[in-house]
Parts: sequence; structure tokens; C-alpha cells
Amino acid sequence: MEEQLKQSPLFWSAIALLLIAQSTWLFLDARKRDSMPWFWGIWGLIQCPLPLICYWIIVRKGLLKRKEGSGSSASGGLSGDGIDGEEGKR
Repeated sequence: MEEQLKQSPLFWSAIALLLIAQSTWLFLDARKRDSMPWFWGIWGLIQCPLPLICYWIIVRKGLLKRKEGSGSSASGGLSGDGIDGEEGKR
């Protein structure tokens, strides 16, 4: 019975669907929370359910919290975008 299951295309299709669904959810949720979406998405494609469990513990429960102001910015650390001429002046 086990050998038959391993050779079944339906079995492998179900596994592929599970991994793709897990990976997609991990990527989208991590992108929403700004928590390394590519890492979580790729890891979700190759294993199940360990990435999901780790994601829930690390990201969703707050073990990996980004500090305010520690993120990199494209403006080189200046506050504001300087459009109205007031922001960014010293």
C-alpha cells in the first residue's frame, strides 16, 4: 500500500500543492510584516511544516522584532523627502 501511494501522481500533486500554498502564505505574510519574505517563501517551498512552525514562533509571536529607526533607508538617514523644502533642513 505504501509503495502504491509513493507512485501515485495524486499523492505527489497533493504534496506539491501543500508546499506551494505554504510558501505563498509565508511569503505574503512576511512581506506584510517586513520580515525577510524571500527567506520564508523559499524555505516554505522545500519543507513542511517546520518553516510554518518557526515562522509562527519567530515572527508572529514577536521573537524577531525590528527596532524602531534601525531599518535602512534610501534617503541616507535624512528625515523627510524634502519635497516642500522644510523637511530635511538643519
